[in-house]
Amino acid sequence: MLMEQITPSPLPACIRKQATQPKVAGLLAEWPALTGDVTNEALTIQAIPAPTFKEQARAEAIRSRFDSLGLQDVHQDEAGNVIGRTPGTNPLLPALMISAHLDTVFPLDTNLTTYHDTAARRIIGPGLGDNSMGLAAMFTLAKQITSRSIVPACDIWWTATVGEEGLGDLRGMRCLCQSLAEKLGLVIVIEGLGLGHIYHAGLGVRRLSIEIAGPGGHSWLHHDRPSAIHHLLKLGTELLDRLSRLTHSGATFNIGLISGGTSINTRAPQASLAIDLRATNDQILAHMENSVMDVVDAIPRPAELEIDTEVIGNRPSATLSPTHPLVQAAQGVIEYIDWGPSAIDVGSTDANIPLAMGIPSVCIGITTGGNAHSIKEYIDTAPIASGMQQLTLLALLASEHTKDWQDWHCSSTL
Repeated sequence: MLMEQITPSPLPACIRKQATQPKVAGLLAEWPALTGDVTNEALTIQAIPAPTFKEQARAEAIRSRFDSLGLQDVHQDEAGNVIGRTPGTNPLLPALMISAHLDTVFPLDTNLTTYHDTAARRIIGPGLGDNSMGLAAMFTLAKQITSRSIVPACDIWWTATVGEEGLGDLRGMRCLCQSLAEKLGLVIVIEGLGLGHIYHAGLGVRRLSIEIAGPGGHSWLHHDRPSAIHHLLKLGTELLDRLSRLTHSGATFNIGLISGGTSINTRAPQASLAIDLRATNDQILAHMENSVMDVVDAIPRPAELEIDTEVIGNRPSATLSPTHPLVQAAQGVIEYIDWGPSAIDVGSTDANIPLAMGIPSVCIGITTGGNAHSIKEYIDTAPIASGMQQLTLLALLASEHTKDWQDWHCSSTL
């Protein structure tokens, strides 16, 4: 539920004041020259495989970087997140968390070779934008703030999270928000891609697994035995029909994984599928989940088959009002750096968790690019300086207003 809105200080004036402080102005002016540092850092991070649940090698690299800066309280928590702190001038203020996720969607054996398209000012490589660039931006900003003795108003917690992608189910951010909740006032989540987009709302995601098991047998000799695959196909057909009628601009349905059987001439003893449901509020999501359960129960099932349905992912939906000063500041900073029009969007990111806990949060991007989650993923190098200017201003501005802006609450749904 939104609290009664409090009129903040005029943001354009606050942004100008922040941007014209001598040390900050110097950093903003130098970001074009520092773009190579950010890019090289991203390439170094990208070369370290980090599939979800196997992020340790990359986490160790980030921890080493945090140590090299002399950040306070550098450690890995029980989930595997890497954490460091820059002390603020007033430790009694609610803190700001700046976060980027460690993991990628690519298996350990993925070829991570990158390619430079100099004509297009583009670099191609799996996981480069999502999220090596986000990690590089976070570390490079922390490095520049430290080396230039720019002291934020409040403590800044720099965090590299595990488990943001897929079945990681935002487990790293969940752990962080539990351990730091009493300290935090605001959260800024960084993704490598999406410059100009401000994700102020978390898209709800429910993921279900349907497992079918049976006796199996020979395709000829045991033709009268039920096949787990045959039953799964019936379920899948009905799910496609039922759920497709429920999807619209505010909800989507996808069967993303399917497996089963042992050979072409075997009555399948097992089969499974995994479903991804997304919606802009939890009521729609619950209705879709119930529809899946109804289909599982409604399709006649041979007695020899056992079916197990399990929730394997649950990302809460939540939103921060577009009028909240953190959202307005993110938009104002984009305008100030003259990047172009900004857009407020809904997405499934680490920000879902603090938003659902009532901690004002946004997710922003550092550059543009495309083909995310594919081996042809790419980043555009030209916008990186603008992305770093945006991150710098928003982070320092937010650090001065954690107490004021914390008084605004997130609503539970869109």
